[in-house]
Amino acid sequence: MNIHEFQGKSILKAYNVDIQEGFVAENPGQAVMVAKEIEKKLASIFFVVKAQIHAGGRGKGGGVKLAKSVDEAGKLAEQIIGMQLVTPQTGPQGKKVRKVLIAQDVYYKGESEIKEYYISILLNRNTGRFVIMYSPEGGMDIEEVAEKTPERIFREEIDPGTGLQPFQTRNIAFKLGLTGTAFKNMQKFLEGIFEAYIGCDAQLLEINPVLKTSDDRVLAVDAKIVLDDNALFRHPDLAEMRDLNEEDPVEVEAGAHNLNFVKLDGNVGCMVNGAGLAMATMDIIKLSGGEPANFLDVGGGANAKTVEAGFRIILKDPAVKAILINIFGGIVRCDRVANGVVEAYKSVGEIRVPVIVRLQGTNAKEAKEIIDNSGLKVLSATSFKEAAERVRSVLQ
Repeated sequence: MNIHEFQGKSILKAYNVDIQEGFVAENPGQAVMVAKEIEKKLASIFFVVKAQIHAGGRGKGGGVKLAKSVDEAGKLAEQIIGMQLVTPQTGPQGKKVRKVLIAQDVYYKGESEIKEYYISILLNRNTGRFVIMYSPEGGMDIEEVAEKTPERIFREEIDPGTGLQPFQTRNIAFKLGLTGTAFKNMQKFLEGIFEAYIGCDAQLLEINPVLKTSDDRVLAVDAKIVLDDNALFRHPDLAEMRDLNEEDPVEVEAGAHNLNFVKLDGNVGCMVNGAGLAMATMDIIKLSGGEPANFLDVGGGANAKTVEAGFRIILKDPAVKAILINIFGGIVRCDRVANGVVEAYKSVGEIRVPVIVRLQGTNAKEAKEIIDNSGLKVLSATSFKEAAERVRSVLQ
């Protein structure tokens, strides 16, 4: 689950990580109030107005601006809130900005002494270890650094059994070129963000930039945290941070029906039970000359309601030219699934594209008879090869 920058910073702060302080605002009036509060509490003269969307590269798209007064913070918030922000990570359609973070300006005095770094923590699934990726070249052009000078991206692997060790934080701070107070502050910063990563069951914790200020503070100017959905039951407070406005509405609808759905860019919708079978189904779609339009796993208990929900979700995509339903009847009998498909088809109404149904497993023969005798425009198949041929024929 993705969360906003201001939410990520609140998590970091709970683990005593030094952050760029700020407050969220949903309209220009709130932005002015927040700026006044920051001016009063933190004695900050300048403010940063940052669009809050689930995407990086906001500065390149005009979603991060510097305000030199309280009134200007309100005016910039008015410009940013409501805009369709296009960044390298949103695609050409962009994302609508519904709130902004008004934060203190931490790039104060002695700019020659200010340094930006990149730090992230994630799991290396090949080694079963956590890895801290870091670079002394943080900032908006980190992708270019990774592409053109990959030797400037360093890695420190961490054994989950022992956790982050002091010699590792020293090694990272040394490679970042820090000394004195900043060296010690970076060690403390690394310990804090690693505790936060473990404590909130994150899949990814990325801070770009990590800032060394002119007075040697080390703080998080940004915060991207991706939480593990499977661990949210342990963190009901974090689960409440979910922002449905930032998610694909079709995927949200699928989740409401307990369906695992991922939108893809193809022309053949697929409805399958089981992730492994779904991957194989997408393979046969490609081998048949098509492209999968989605990943949709209805789970082990496919019935009329789940199939109907699957139909409606797939048909929202105008690019879909055919639908392939591929169900293995292990937990649930194929004849029951077939009856569910027929019932769902009738409930949905007119379906504008060909539907191919492959049912294999318990009572597969009876299921094929139900499909063939339904009177609906549904093509049945029993083998992968036959299903592939059916897909190929309807796409020609």
